[in-house]
Amino acid sequence: MPLDQAEAIVLRTSALGDQDKLAVFLTREKGLVRGVAKGARKFGNRFGSALEPMSHVTVFFYEKERRDLVTVSGCDLLESFFEIQSDLRTSFTLSYFAELVEDVAPVRAREDVLFRLLLSVLRALKMKGEIGLLTPYFEAWFLQANGFLPDVRHCRQCGKDIGPEEAAWLSPKRDGIFCDACAPARRDEVRRELGRFVQWARRNPPSCTDEIPFTPGELKAIRKSLQAMIVFHLEREPRCLRYVRD
Repeated sequence: MPLDQAEAIVLRTSALGDQDKLAVFLTREKGLVRGVAKGARKFGNRFGSALEPMSHVTVFFYEKERRDLVTVSGCDLLESFFEIQSDLRTSFTLSYFAELVEDVAPVRAREDVLFRLLLSVLRALKMKGEIGLLTPYFEAWFLQANGFLPDVRHCRQCGKDIGPEEAAWLSPKRDGIFCDACAPARRDEVRRELGRFVQWARRNPPSCTDEIPFTPGELKAIRKSLQAMIVFHLEREPRCLRYVRD
């Protein structure tokens, strides 16, 4: 069993037996990795704080054939994000991000985009970035990275630009936006700010939050549309989403 290693972000851990922990990692090189950290619940264990959720680490592990779980032999802490989680809203939001990533990240396959997205948003939060902006930023890029984000600036049917004063509607399958004339159903209205936000997110890093170009009301409407797309494509509502909404 050769020892392997990977740069990783700890998504979550849970108790396993009396002394161990089950840990879920998003790695840059190998996608999603789930493993057993032996002795991680013992006092003075060798892992220290490296298994705290959202820690940026180098994880060392052994793999066995025909086993889904690896054996985690050690973690070197590269960067901690423990302090930002003392804020309850931030803690719930990061749990929501972790749940989304765990749902879609490939197992044992390189996943550079989601890894860089999550790490960059964590660093922006650590630099006092506004969580009301960083939440839809993460959601928009999450949808984009997984091929779920439709063209939000043009009508799916007729192709015309959705003007700043026009009503637009999310399609029933959440795979496009319809203008008022083409909409087959007028249930989920999309504010014109969504297209502007998606363009902004594509052009700016998450740390670019000194001057927020959107009002709180606009960001709330943007989050509502993005979250409707996420729920549809996951075919369920993420468990942590209701806490983020509240």
